Amino acid sequence: MDPARSIAGRLLRWLRGRSSDPPAAPHLAFGREGEDRAAAFLRAKGMKILRRNFRARTGGEIDIVCRDGDVLVFVEVKSRASDAYGSPASAVDRKKRRLIKRAAMAWLRMLEMPGIAFRFDIVEVVGDGGPRHIEGAFTLPPPFHY
Repeated sequence: MDPARSIAGRLLRWLRGRSSDPPAAPHLAFGREGEDRAAAFLRAKGMKILRRNFRARTGGEIDIVCRDGDVLVFVEVKSRASDAYGSPASAVDRKKRRLIKRAAMAWLRMLEMPGIAFRFDIVEVVGDGGPRHIEGAFTLPPPFHY
């Protein structure tokens, strides 16, 4: 018997015997659900989702990259079970904004379109309530280059 076929057959039997994905940690599943709700909310507002969870090689991550008409929007999603410890948007501190901006600059460099309009938004998801959209939550300090 061909060794490659034998190995492939064993691998397939092993893969079938496993569950599809290990269960996610509760906080990660909660955050993923918040991002799903935020993406559905933005779509309902007429925005086109371009990418979710974009990670730049230079560091930083953007939860949702979307288009609102002719404007490119970089969205940070913050999910909380309650607002007992303040609004979710207050967790987007200077360090987090710097990482988001770094990832956004990487995205803009990939586009090679220096004149494109863009903004930074935050979507808060608290408990079972509807998402709250904060447009233009923060900006880049002038002058900026990408």
